[in-house]
Amino acid sequence: MADRFRIDSHKLMYHLPRVAAWLEGRPVYPVSMEVSPSGSCNHRCLFCAVDYLEYQPRFLDAAVLKERLTELAGLGLKSVMFAGEGEPLLHREIAGIVAHARAAGVESALVSNAVLLREELARALLPGLTWVKVSCNAGTPATYAAVHRTRPEDFERVMANLAAAVRIRREGGLCCTIGIQLLLLPENAAEVVTLAARAREIGLDYLVVKPYSHFDRSRTTRYRDIRYEEYRGLAAEVKSFATAGFDVVFREETMRLHDEAERTYGRCLALPFYSYIDAGGTVWGCKEYLGDERFAFGNINGQSFREIWDGPRRAAVMRFVAEELDVRGCRTNCRLDKMNRWLWEISHPAEHANFI
Repeated sequence: MADRFRIDSHKLMYHLPRVAAWLEGRPVYPVSMEVSPSGSCNHRCLFCAVDYLEYQPRFLDAAVLKERLTELAGLGLKSVMFAGEGEPLLHREIAGIVAHARAAGVESALVSNAVLLREELARALLPGLTWVKVSCNAGTPATYAAVHRTRPEDFERVMANLAAAVRIRREGGLCCTIGIQLLLLPENAAEVVTLAARAREIGLDYLVVKPYSHFDRSRTTRYRDIRYEEYRGLAAEVKSFATAGFDVVFREETMRLHDEAERTYGRCLALPFYSYIDAGGTVWGCKEYLGDERFAFGNINGQSFREIWDGPRRAAVMRFVAEELDVRGCRTNCRLDKMNRWLWEISHPAEHANFI
């Protein structure tokens, strides 16, 4: 199976009891959550969607976050992805936070540029992680430096850190999946194959090639009008690097949807199943609207998660989303897009739906 982790799809169908409760109008808590431990970042990527947040040097309080993760586990949270508007490895207590989440019964994942994923930190992190996905948007040091707006030597540092992580996983008999992701751009299109070869050589589990998606709040407009039809020919060549132990996920369907920019749903339905906590502790209904107070639920530094989720502020936001938000103005191919397509279909059945 080319996409065994369903990276180019969604996994909400594996949580049918919660979906059924939602269909019946009963309250549900998130299945999954993204948490931003750090607002700072050590790179300034050309495509950064949250550049308007200005990479604020703020960090979640580890003690508060651990308390909330324990609470969320009791509310049915299944997973947390440490990523967000900054580089999560800049948080000095990230290893302890990940270990706490695992002990609480919540699966953890990490999205990082991996420049700081040195061997000592990898040894502390990997036992608590289900997967790690590294953002690496080039196949050579020069292009990497240009796209990530950093030093060329960071590229080989990332490659070395990933090789060490693979070795640590093997030696420790760990189950953490380790992959790499490239955002396909004109600057790096000629190096996708180079990165695929390097990733397979290192011993990674997969390479993902995904499209850019512009958001109007972003300051950068460099790739606003990018089209992916001309790049789809890369798919076969890149996929030729796949083996039994190395997947290549070239997100052709998402690229098609990007170019068509057509939504099959009339409003956003997926917000009850997913949430986001920023580096300041604010809980947001939608990551794509960070900084837009219309989507802010509350803050974990002053309230429990249950108080936030069941509170009047979130109820008001959900009414706004249900009654006023025009999804045609939302970011194309947002994280919730494929969940929304599925939820709309099952909540708006076609004619003759009972003839299965």
